[in-house]
Amino acid sequence: MNAFFSFLIRSVAAGFTTFVTWFFSFFIFDQSFFESVFYSLIGGIVVFIGLKYYIRHRMIKMTGLTKSEYKLVQRNLKNAKQKIQRLQKALFNTYNIREFINAKQNIETIRVVKKIYSVTKKEPIRFFKAEEFYYKHLDSMVEIAEKYSFLSSQPVKTKELNQSLQETRQTMSQLSNVIKEDLFNMLEGDLDSLQFELDVAKQSINQKKIDDGRFRK
Repeated sequence: MNAFFSFLIRSVAAGFTTFVTWFFSFFIFDQSFFESVFYSLIGGIVVFIGLKYYIRHRMIKMTGLTKSEYKLVQRNLKNAKQKIQRLQKALFNTYNIREFINAKQNIETIRVVKKIYSVTKKEPIRFFKAEEFYYKHLDSMVEIAEKYSFLSSQPVKTKELNQSLQETRQTMSQLSNVIKEDLFNMLEGDLDSLQFELDVAKQSINQKKIDDGRFRK
């Protein structure tokens, strides 16, 4: 559930509870105004906090993960978000944007990285199919891209520096392909399922053609 809607639901429920508690305390049970306010605030706070933990528990249960696994995934997503921002900055700074040959690959790399992140955020259980991405490949890409960005921004480039930049670019290209494999591995089950459904659909279509041919005869 979206954090905003979760907060909205808890706020509405807590507000309603606060009002109802105050109404019954003041008008039904003849409590003083201040006592009624006190009880109503206590009731509202209990509902607000209680719903927070209930909604979180339901969300974790729906993911199919344990509480510790869910926390692990969320922690890695938080770290990954910061790394993706660093990667995007390194790949698309003022200097790299001039390298039109590399721009397409940079865009593709960011697109794949963000796709892995968004899929994991939507379905946390998929994190365990892309652990190498989160623990190794993303870190390597960020570090190499930042070093490449720094070196390519130097006003004077020697032969050795140009050679180093070329080798770094090749490494980034290879690592970009590795990250694509991470995405494919994460979606492997979906691809197999899609292929199965396509095969079934083709068989149904072919069978229908055969049946139609027999009917016409």
